[in-house]
Amino acid sequence: MSSSTIETAGSKPSPALAHLPIAQVDVAQPALFESDEILPVFARLRREAPVHYCAESQFGAYWSITRHADIMKVDTDPVTFSSAVENGGVHIDDRIMRDAKGTFEYKGFIAKDPPEHGKYRKAVQPIVSAESLNKLRVLIQQRTAKVLDSLPVNEDFDWVERVSVELTTLMMVTMFDVPPKDGRRLTYWSDMMGASQGSDGFVSHEHRIQQLGECLDYFTAILKERANEPPRFDLVSMLAHDAHTRNLKPMDFLGQIMLLIVGSNDTTRNSMSASINCLNLFPDEFRKLWVNPSQIDNMVKEVVRWQTPIAHQRRTAMQDTRIGDTDIPKGAKVIMWYLSGNRDETVFADPDVIRFDRANVNQHLSFGFGIHRCMGLRLAELQLRVLWEELLARFDGVELVAPAKRTRAIARNGYKELMVRLKPRRSARRCL
Repeated sequence: MSSSTIETAGSKPSPALAHLPIAQVDVAQPALFESDEILPVFARLRREAPVHYCAESQFGAYWSITRHADIMKVDTDPVTFSSAVENGGVHIDDRIMRDAKGTFEYKGFIAKDPPEHGKYRKAVQPIVSAESLNKLRVLIQQRTAKVLDSLPVNEDFDWVERVSVELTTLMMVTMFDVPPKDGRRLTYWSDMMGASQGSDGFVSHEHRIQQLGECLDYFTAILKERANEPPRFDLVSMLAHDAHTRNLKPMDFLGQIMLLIVGSNDTTRNSMSASINCLNLFPDEFRKLWVNPSQIDNMVKEVVRWQTPIAHQRRTAMQDTRIGDTDIPKGAKVIMWYLSGNRDETVFADPDVIRFDRANVNQHLSFGFGIHRCMGLRLAELQLRVLWEELLARFDGVELVAPAKRTRAIARNGYKELMVRLKPRRSARRCL
């Protein structure tokens, strides 16, 4: 598929919402993300109503925050804007579900406010320390090389399934130290947890409760084993031996596990896929990597900005407040649309375009800011960096042979299929 037939994301019209009165616009529609029609809608909100109230949606009433500066204000003020599950949590759809046994809540540390948040996060922080990443790099390199060497040449295949999902699943196996045969169970639980009504992977609230129960049973058994063993360098052992997390209630333990599973999966997987989509959308820019591989670091950050794998997070206003020129009432559901903030024209010149020389790319919002800034961001960047180092050493390109199929979701901004064909190197393997 030639690059001339591929539209640059952000250029597509959104006929469904283009002519609606601004008060009737509802951006929380999974179909808009799947069709890649959401970006022009966000651009309209940034121009006309950067702090926008939607009175009716499948998720109830909510406020959209679409400009970079306003998102930063919300994300760095946990006193005014709460993440705590008892106040609503971090999802646009309330993750308090009920079954016959009562309330089933999502209680990961991302859905906690200070001081509890810091205690829980600190328990697992060592897994992404600089020392840990240095050790993990060798393993990541070996696995990435093995996966790439297993790919067919001169044959179409799905990059999402064969590369992005496979590599992130293997990393979860390492982080939790579970048998490789169980890796895809973790991937499934991540996909199921990240789904909301109307999106891919969502069956029903009852199905989610059942699957979360299975996940809890699975990891509770592992937790009991690790608690009776000397400390090991994996996430479950860290939770089992830390003073603040060793005696968690079942729902609190499940919340930490699900947060760590989703955090180990979504951003990295969808950035890996996005980099291949961008290679085909912006071929002239990506050719620079084959000439000068030292630009990989810049590419990684720019792809993560452009894609924004986690499209939004929710906060709840704990008092009457003001964002920009708009009054926000106490108790309001406030949605930070990171995807919109990363395309804010007042911050990023030509935001819909990939540019490796973007001087302010580190200002992107894809990992959040403040106390909830993504704990594993360096690990995600490392995995994407190694993937491209190994890819450049083996292939002259990865060509899309069909349009990318995006996920139908409003939280996970990603891909469910990328059909590609490899271009094998015509010269000797280079050392990077």
